[in-house]
Amino acid sequence: MKTFETWGLTGVLALENPHHENAAMERLQYWIKQFDDSCNRFRSDSEISVLNAANRKPVRVSATFERALHSALYTSDLTNGLCDPTVLGALLNLGYDQDFDAMAGHTRAVRDEAKPSPGISTIHFDPERHTVRLSAGAQLDLGASAKALVADIVADECASFGGVLVEIGGDVAVRGQGSVGPWVIGISDSLDIKGNESRIAFSNGGVATSSTNVRHWRAGERVVNHIVDPRTGDCALGMYATASVAAKDCVTANAFATASLLWDEEAGYHIAQAGWSGRLVRHDGGVDFVGGWPQEELAA
Repeated sequence: MKTFETWGLTGVLALENPHHENAAMERLQYWIKQFDDSCNRFRSDSEISVLNAANRKPVRVSATFERALHSALYTSDLTNGLCDPTVLGALLNLGYDQDFDAMAGHTRAVRDEAKPSPGISTIHFDPERHTVRLSAGAQLDLGASAKALVADIVADECASFGGVLVEIGGDVAVRGQGSVGPWVIGISDSLDIKGNESRIAFSNGGVATSSTNVRHWRAGERVVNHIVDPRTGDCALGMYATASVAAKDCVTANAFATASLLWDEEAGYHIAQAGWSGRLVRHDGGVDFVGGWPQEELAA
């Protein structure tokens, strides 16, 4: 097993056959760089920053950016628009305008009154010319779905080595099993890992956790978080603080986990109707299980 850090997050790469770990790590680092060049909104030279500054002009994009954009549009469709890649304006309005580590301990200024996000109709993609143009007022943030997509891509590429697990900041992609059976995955409600978190056994698919407990900061007179409701432009204020979802792949799991923090009491219905399973944690610590969520065991 190898651990790593990227985009201010920790990650894990594990293989059934550890002899292939170095080769798998090379693929992981390759894709992290590809997506960093394409989708890191905190880099002024990234493709997404160039596009966001293009002022309605078409910008030619790479195959990696196209892949990330398709993934973001897919998650928007899955969640009836709640996973919206055009929420960057809302995030900036809430003060999330630099890498999260640099914001720690600082109160951010709220720029304007919250308003709904522009929506995916403001994204104009020309597949023949490989260009993207944004309507006036639209800005993209592909971070959430792109992170999950990297985990899926690396897991798919490394599956030829045998069972593989790729985890990036709570998003887990699994193909096959570990050396002694299904992979054991810890489920945490925060980044404060104590070692006694509940664990599930899982094979072939994706598990993702979204939480308002992790990336939050003070903006003006209140504490806000990084989960934006595109219907209002404000942060998530619903009944659940954390949502974990198990699905066919990490991108899908991440989409449903994020949307669950905005669906409120309908979250379980949407997860179950899609055929997935979930673990929803209320602000008071109560837990609701959905579908066939794997049996949990406490760490020894």
